[in-house]
Amino acid sequence: MILLPQFKDVLLLFLFGLLLFLALIAYLYLNQTNLIHLPDIPSRDVNVSPQQIGLEYESITLHTDDKVKLDGWFIPLENPRATLLFFHGNAGNISHRLGSLKLFHELGLAVLIIDYRGYGRSEGTPSEQGIYRDAESAWRYLTMTRNVPESDIILFGRSFGGAVAAYLATKHPSMGMVLESTFTSVPDMAAELYPWLPARWLARYHYNTRERLVGVNSRLMVIHSRHDEIIPFAHGRTLFDTANEPKDFLELSGDHNEGFMQNIEHYQQGWDDFIRSCVSSKAMDSG
Repeated sequence: MILLPQFKDVLLLFLFGLLLFLALIAYLYLNQTNLIHLPDIPSRDVNVSPQQIGLEYESITLHTDDKVKLDGWFIPLENPRATLLFFHGNAGNISHRLGSLKLFHELGLAVLIIDYRGYGRSEGTPSEQGIYRDAESAWRYLTMTRNVPESDIILFGRSFGGAVAAYLATKHPSMGMVLESTFTSVPDMAAELYPWLPARWLARYHYNTRERLVGVNSRLMVIHSRHDEIIPFAHGRTLFDTANEPKDFLELSGDHNEGFMQNIEHYQQGWDDFIRSCVSSKAMDSG
């Protein structure tokens, strides 16, 4: 078969476009770890500590069941209302969360915050199953090393960390859980970000927060901004609608990373109300 020159040009252009498309698919498939986990943004350096904002703290090292050493901080408080297990977002490390640590301290919470494997000064390389192991090691530290009762622990996940908190909530009962600016799942996010790709089929990571909420019965608060430019507000509403009672929704305004600071009084009041509800429920259960 003889192709006219113009048809050859069209065919070559089509093949070139197809190769580019396949190359993009291969890149997204193989590079998912680096697209989802961002420990180097803005930096892996841990150059500040809670001491810089006037908080006493203990620097701790956790050991996971697959022999990875994790770095973390425990901020104690005499007679705390509860103990918060804090799972941060997918970028940066514990040193970038000082403002939140101060806020939670002022709310009367003792706090444990850790860096996942590959973040900050923690060893290893991020992976979904590995980060779930990191969460389990933090839980063991609170309940076994520090002897904090399960009924005194509030799980908190911000953004990516919400998926980690939701995983842990399916394994252990707790006083309550807070999910802030959290996605329903990685495949859902991928499908929204790349609607022209078979993104759901390509996803090697799942971090399925919505699916796990079906099996969680502890008190829940979902926090989300209607103006979140990274994780759409609809994700927060879907998580809330999926979750079992008792549950609360705290709506913020402002962007993904600073929305809570832009609504600080509303945010603090929402947290205070949630903690009061958790403490009251615990008292009723024990009574």
